[in-house]
Amino acid sequence: MLHNIKELHGYKLGALDGEIGHIKGFYFDDRDWVIRYLVADTGAWMPGRRVLISPYALGPIYPGGKLLEVKLTREKIQNSPSIETDLPVARLQEADYHRYYGWPVYWGGPGIWGLGPMPVPPGEIEEPPAESPSPRPGAGDSRLRPASDVIGYSVRATDGEIGHVEDFLIDDTTWGIRYIVIATGTWWSGRNVIIPPKSLLRANWSDSTLFVNLTSYELRSDPEFQYAGAADHDPRLFR
Repeated sequence: MLHNIKELHGYKLGALDGEIGHIKGFYFDDRDWVIRYLVADTGAWMPGRRVLISPYALGPIYPGGKLLEVKLTREKIQNSPSIETDLPVARLQEADYHRYYGWPVYWGGPGIWGLGPMPVPPGEIEEPPAESPSPRPGAGDSRLRPASDVIGYSVRATDGEIGHVEDFLIDDTTWGIRYIVIATGTWWSGRNVIIPPKSLLRANWSDSTLFVNLTSYELRSDPEFQYAGAADHDPRLFR
């Protein structure tokens, strides 16, 4: 199921034994375009503290109740190793964090989640692989970015600017960013269109610009994206 990131901001987080706060934001990996952590504002439970929670611990999302389940106890979260919510997050901190929870490291294999395509804790894998593959090239470098910072980036087609990043659609199974929502503004009467990250040529992070491997005509020919129903189906299977 797909969910837009803007809508998930503010959702309550329900641990196994009580509420632990609400979603404050998301960090994504700019190599694989996958959500690696959500930022939890713990509110009155742990005043003044924000913690990172990996998709390895996330359960179902309930849009009706604006709730995301977390498969951890409050005590487990409270006693977890410190991992800073300000970037850059040190890889050593990430390693300690994953070791504490008993999760595989996402940079330790050929898949976007280490050994596979989904964030599945070791105890839930029915048939673990016989041997651990070698890490992907460059997997030792942390590439985390706040999704909220990229919203608003300019987007350029191969023949000129077309708009800005309006939102992201994420898959709640893999926690991958399936589509980037582009607001075309005055270019095409305010239409929203969506593209998969694989359509990106490159990103200029210092200049806040994404470059798309499509022409403005190709994007203009795409159907307009409507948020209504986005959580119920994949609107662009043909892309």
